[in-house]
Amino acid sequence: MNGSPPAPGSVPVTVVIAAHDEEAEIGDCVRSVAWAREVLVVENDSTDDTIARGRAAGATVFSHPFRSIGAQRNAAIARATQRWILVVDADERGTPALAAEVARIVSGAATAAPAERAYRAPRRNFFMGREIAHGGWERDRPVRLFEATLRYDERPVHEHVIVEGAIGTLREPLLHTPYASLDEYFEKLRRYSRWWAVQNLARGRRVRVSDLVLRPAARLFSMLVLRGGWRDGMHGVVVASLAAVSVAAKYAQLWALQLEGAGGTRGAPPDQQH
Repeated sequence: MNGSPPAPGSVPVTVVIAAHDEEAEIGDCVRSVAWAREVLVVENDSTDDTIARGRAAGATVFSHPFRSIGAQRNAAIARATQRWILVVDADERGTPALAAEVARIVSGAATAAPAERAYRAPRRNFFMGREIAHGGWERDRPVRLFEATLRYDERPVHEHVIVEGAIGTLREPLLHTPYASLDEYFEKLRRYSRWWAVQNLARGRRVRVSDLVLRPAARLFSMLVLRGGWRDGMHGVVVASLAAVSVAAKYAQLWALQLEGAGGTRGAPPDQQH
């Protein structure tokens, strides 16, 4: 599937990567898309070696105050020199096959009006050394390739590219490893569940018993049974179980804040990679 590596800088596209404390990932990520004519890394408040490693791998790195992941990406898109944008997360990797497909699309768009201004990118998702092909992860197809005139909305989570008209779908996937270890998973869960709870407390949301009992059970059943997560063996069982835990954790956090009588919008934003 991967084919021969294309020449560095040969594909007329700007790759945009938003990063925060991604020293373990950023170098490999940037090198995996070295075929792009331009690679921009927008970082915020990194306390590790993200900036230096991104630059060493060949990217242009700049800092931008964090408001949301959509705002971060928009800041990078505004600096892009190419007519097309490919958004990649630090925990994702491009492939030569993806490069060839992107090259065909953007080269064709340069000579004729494109039928689509944006494309969804399938992702092959990996967890603890195994590809997760069921349970719902396989349906993950965010819009990642689009004209540089488009922008993200800037909502706090679940951001998306604002597109009018038809959206195409790439054939070649990004390779995605969202959690390198269980420690990383639980650290991200701790940050996200706290942030989610603070935001929902501010909106006046209240926790019911069903939120802590039925919602996690429904998530487990949906991923493991309805969406076939069991087909991925123990890896699939663990992924579905962790998803159920994450549902319980965010509602438990909200319940705890209600007990404390906390209010406002305190709390750090969730981890920026999806």
